Amino acid sequence: MRMTTNFFNHIAQEFDRPFQNPVLVFSVILFIILLSPILLRKLKVPAIIGLIISGVIIGPHGINLLEQNSAVKLFSTIGLLYIMFIAGLELDLQEFQRNKNKSLIFGFLTFTIPLVFGFPVCYYFLGYDFTASLLISSMFSTHTMVSYPIVSKFGISKNEAVAITVGGTILTDTAVLILLAVILTSDKGGLGVSFWAQLIVSLAVFAGIMFWIIPKITAWFFQKLESEKTSHFIFVLSVLFFSAFLAELAGVEPIIGAFVAGLALNKLIPYSSTLMNRIEFIGQSIFIPFFLISVGMLVDISVLLNGPTAVIIAVTLSVVALIGKWLAASATSTIFRYTSDQRNLIFGLSSSHAAATLAVILVGFQTKIIDENALNGTILLILVTCLTATLVTENTSRKILSNEKDEPVAGEPSPEVEHIMMPIANLNNMELLLEFALYVKNKKSGNPITILSVVPNNEEAEKNLERAKKNLQSLVKMALANDTTVNIIATIDHNIAGGIIRTSREIMSDTIMIGWPRKTGMIERFIETKTDSIISRTSKAVYICHFEIPLVGHKKIVLVCPHLGEFEPGFDIWLSKILVLSKELSINILCYCNNKSKEAITNHFSQQKLNGGFAFSDEYDLPNFKVLQKYVSPEDLLIYIAARRTSVSFDNCMDKIQEKLEKQFGSQSKIIVYPGTFNIDSKFSEYGDINPEPLNQGYEQVQKFGKNLGNLLKRDHRKSRNKS
Repeated sequence: MRMTTNFFNHIAQEFDRPFQNPVLVFSVILFIILLSPILLRKLKVPAIIGLIISGVIIGPHGINLLEQNSAVKLFSTIGLLYIMFIAGLELDLQEFQRNKNKSLIFGFLTFTIPLVFGFPVCYYFLGYDFTASLLISSMFSTHTMVSYPIVSKFGISKNEAVAITVGGTILTDTAVLILLAVILTSDKGGLGVSFWAQLIVSLAVFAGIMFWIIPKITAWFFQKLESEKTSHFIFVLSVLFFSAFLAELAGVEPIIGAFVAGLALNKLIPYSSTLMNRIEFIGQSIFIPFFLISVGMLVDISVLLNGPTAVIIAVTLSVVALIGKWLAASATSTIFRYTSDQRNLIFGLSSSHAAATLAVILVGFQTKIIDENALNGTILLILVTCLTATLVTENTSRKILSNEKDEPVAGEPSPEVEHIMMPIANLNNMELLLEFALYVKNKKSGNPITILSVVPNNEEAEKNLERAKKNLQSLVKMALANDTTVNIIATIDHNIAGGIIRTSREIMSDTIMIGWPRKTGMIERFIETKTDSIISRTSKAVYICHFEIPLVGHKKIVLVCPHLGEFEPGFDIWLSKILVLSKELSINILCYCNNKSKEAITNHFSQQKLNGGFAFSDEYDLPNFKVLQKYVSPEDLLIYIAARRTSVSFDNCMDKIQEKLEKQFGSQSKIIVYPGTFNIDSKFSEYGDINPEPLNQGYEQVQKFGKNLGNLLKRDHRKSRNKS
């Protein structure tokens, strides 16, 4: 009995708050890193905000699961250095070189205007002393280009407004970090002639080592140990922390050294290289999330509830940060005579505060220059500015793309290298899908049609793998009869969607054709379906097909084109395939679209020398399926051009479009097309995926989940009542 009591007492002691066992502490942190993005994804909460909120909850000012012990502080420091290192590593120095003069001017304006505007507000209105006011206002000058993937996706990354904003990022963040060193030294009372002399000399020596010696050593090391990929990663980490240590010796903060290390190795580590992938993977998986959680652990929410002062400070910091960046963007656009859209684009890209802002404000808090009100206000500032930046950037990118379609489309696959992949779930309706692929496949392409079967990774995986290969042989014979080469692939993966996505990248396919998914249950709707996962995690064209009758039995094609669909990078590709399909089946095309899309489709058909065989609807209302039903007959093939959520032609009515079409056009053959998009080039994502979707969409997702749950409960209630 006593042994049992001691055993339970020992277990209870292990779970005393705050947790002291390092293994348990690390386990809790890892579970938060794992589950936080999954749970908050449907609410459209950016990952950075979710991790910080998690830190608030588990921290000493929350439920007190963890405290700021030595282990947490160590990983937090590593994460902070890692953020600044990746910030320097991923900056495009070539863009800065091309537009260096304009970037210098913008960098000067975006550094000085927020600083000059913010200082009197902090000093006179908020009542902070000189040092604290200078530090907080310098934070307004930083910016993190979390919305850069949006302009990359819309294909306007070569716009001059984007280029100078990129260059300005280097200048303003570097200037703020140097100013931070000056502020810290001034606070200690050591700001004199000797300080400036020592700072200049030490920074010169530091810069010489980092920009002259380190790159040469790194290049030599990479050449001599070309095959030792693990050694490359360890070497880069050694340079990172050695640079941070040198910066500290030079009299500046270690985060400056980490940032300089990234700049020094920038040209030696290509963005698409395996080494860069490993650096980002480790940082985004462990170190950076650990740092963000530790930041949340510093926040005391009760401070905001103690009185109006904390709330006033939080709101003021957010407003001043946005106004300062707006004034800088406006001044820049006036000097260079940019359009209002270009001004808004500069503002959208430069208004978000994240990595550098956290670094500055955290150092200020740890040195007790600023108080908890400023720290909590900064957390709110990050949330507000990131959401504002993504909204402004996305809306402006749409306008620029609509008004100035003069940029060459990047990333479109050449017809000669088109590669179609068909994942097979079951063989019942796959012959029609293969037939459709044979019809629309570009005849000039030398690539085969790849037929894929993904087998779950379990005890019978090997047997199922052999069985899958045998089952696919019938499709091979059908393709050979059409003089088309087919490549059979059977692979093992824990996750079916993950196996499909991985294989599509390995074989470099540009088009994925899949069968119509089965109806989803409540749990799948809340998490993510296999089809949704494929669409959201790839930039490839995706065709979701369901054929009620053989292809040759259709009377006409009803093509539904969304607003701005003609501006998608895959517009010409899918339209050409539909045209080929209409010729193969000898049927006409009815286009359900607005006037601007009508003009673009007409021009495309004219280029193809097609003068007949197509018509346009008299009415158009994309969300209203009752209008569309007037044009769709039972023997028609409905082709609905959808779009990914961050694409230019996305409309809210496309949400759950598979279920909507199944409900309204259940007896018709139908195809949903997600055109191929630009590959996401997240060069300026400091620590992972800032979700560019607005937070207010999370409310809609909660409503939908509640509605689905209510319908399920009602259905079960009716069944039980009928049985009784």
